[in-house]
Amino acid sequence: MAFGRRDGERGRRRAAAKVPDGGLRRYLESPVPDRSTPVDELSLLAVDVETTGLDPRRDRVLAVGFVPVDGTRIALGGAGTVLVRADARSDDDGVGQSATVHGITDDRIAEGSDVCEVVDLLFDAMVGRVLLAHYSPIEIDFLGEMCRRVYGVRPPLVAVDTLELQRWVVRPGVDMGFTADPHPDDLRLWGARERYGLPRYRAHDALVDAVACAELYLAQIAELGERGARTLRDLRTA
Repeated sequence: MAFGRRDGERGRRRAAAKVPDGGLRRYLESPVPDRSTPVDELSLLAVDVETTGLDPRRDRVLAVGFVPVDGTRIALGGAGTVLVRADARSDDDGVGQSATVHGITDDRIAEGSDVCEVVDLLFDAMVGRVLLAHYSPIEIDFLGEMCRRVYGVRPPLVAVDTLELQRWVVRPGVDMGFTADPHPDDLRLWGARERYGLPRYRAHDALVDAVACAELYLAQIAELGERGARTLRDLRTA
């Protein structure tokens, strides 16, 4: 079911009333950018999460990295990364085999921040911004489940997805009236960056991946702007 802006605002207010003062409440009580916001005036927060797996109902967030994007500028001064200590209220089997992917060990996680602190830190950075991620359902689902476990609410998140933008970028035949699915490698973060000659960074580091996503986004909007992408609405329907 699709909801209009007024429905979304009511949902945010209802959710805000259920959580204590802090970053999540400030995020919920603040307006998100309007869909008519010009791309070069849009405020976003590029976010990446590293997790123990791909199922937010069973797996959990281990690390969060983020960096603000203000129009066409990456604000590195606002970047941050944090490890998430296991929530004592939930069953936790440790990092497990996922450590072979991201290199985060149980010892490092034990020194991380409490999940409530992480939620406050991240959503303070999200106030007045749109979520930016590469394949955003991962970030939306895991962050939503993290908030649900702690505060009993899943915050509504407006997102711009660089994977979907890349699908628009590389979709063949669009000018001839037909479309086809691009090769999966062309849509992955590092494959998408190669199109623009962007450097290859170390993968599966939350902050590095967030910065990589932000850089890709700036390259994409420069190209998509020539195809008529002018506002947040255009990016959301890519």
